Amino acid sequence: MQLEKSLYLCSVKFIKMKIYRIYLDNCCFNRPYDDQTYLLVQLETEAKLFVQRAILHQTFELVWSYILDYENSVNPYLNRKQAIAKWKNIAVLDVDASETVVNRGKEIMLKGIKKKDALHIACAIEAKCDYFLTTDKKLLRTTFEEIIVTSPIDFIKILGI
Repeated sequence: MQLEKSLYLCSVKFIKMKIYRIYLDNCCFNRPYDDQTYLLVQLETEAKLFVQRAILHQTFELVWSYILDYENSVNPYLNRKQAIAKWKNIAVLDVDASETVVNRGKEIMLKGIKKKDALHIACAIEAKCDYFLTTDKKLLRTTFEEIIVTSPIDFIKILGI
């Protein structure tokens, strides 16, 4: 009941504001399947699940990409793979591989970011996302002019939810 009230208040709060376009990377989608004995993992999981419920309530717009498709396709756990793949149908935009995305990914790699992570960020930038949500510590320490990289927990804090 409290969660539904929070989602309602979140929706009402953002009626007069822009609906934020967000991108969740593969780490974020897989957070609920990580070892929940660690408090930080539990908190990130709850925050990520809250964000996903808000997406379902159309408080935020989700963006998907070809690199999410690829990473999810190599997930060895069928149940996880299927649960994550359903979010593609909820996304308002699916970014395909393009010369622009690949070139931007190469530029991002110059910051020391791994190839797949760089392509995730490049896709989010191409889709004009406002926020890139991740639980990857290295990505969280990297800044970009075009997008705000943040954890699910900090995303909720930023928005004052």
